[in-house]
Amino acid sequence: MVDAERSVVMSETADAGFATFHARWRDPLRRALAQALGSVSLADEAIDEAMTRAAATWDQIGVYESPQGWVYRVGLNWARGIFRKRRREVLTEIFADTAQESRVPDLDLLRAVGQLPIRQRSIVVARYYLDWSTAEVAAALDVPEGTVKSRLSRALARLAKDLGESP
Repeated sequence: MVDAERSVVMSETADAGFATFHARWRDPLRRALAQALGSVSLADEAIDEAMTRAAATWDQIGVYESPQGWVYRVGLNWARGIFRKRRREVLTEIFADTAQESRVPDLDLLRAVGQLPIRQRSIVVARYYLDWSTAEVAAALDVPEGTVKSRLSRALARLAKDLGESP
């Protein structure tokens, strides 16, 4: 096989791999970003930007242990970069049910999570909405696992206080 043919085959394989990844992870990551960022429209832009970057470098990203973690982190980082330029919107859209989940989110809880600082909110969303382990959250956000645990602990204490529950 000549180099040009090999390149075409590798490109088609990467395209198929990314298409599978995109179909599986775009919506869950979009909803997680919406909750973490407190804005559906900002999450739409962030997931589009992150997925575009992933597609452009899929041959590198696709071999990561957690490409979805990479996309989540890129989406968060992109949004943080423009956060100061935009006014935060109130999260008014409720997550649509997915085939995997049929539970209806508690509106008070969604609002309380939306009030958390972005660093705590992004960890709470990744840990509980995406159901990632603390190690997976740490890897996705590129912080030590201890940092994830301490931020999560503070976030849960604040949520308990804000929701009138004992910690």
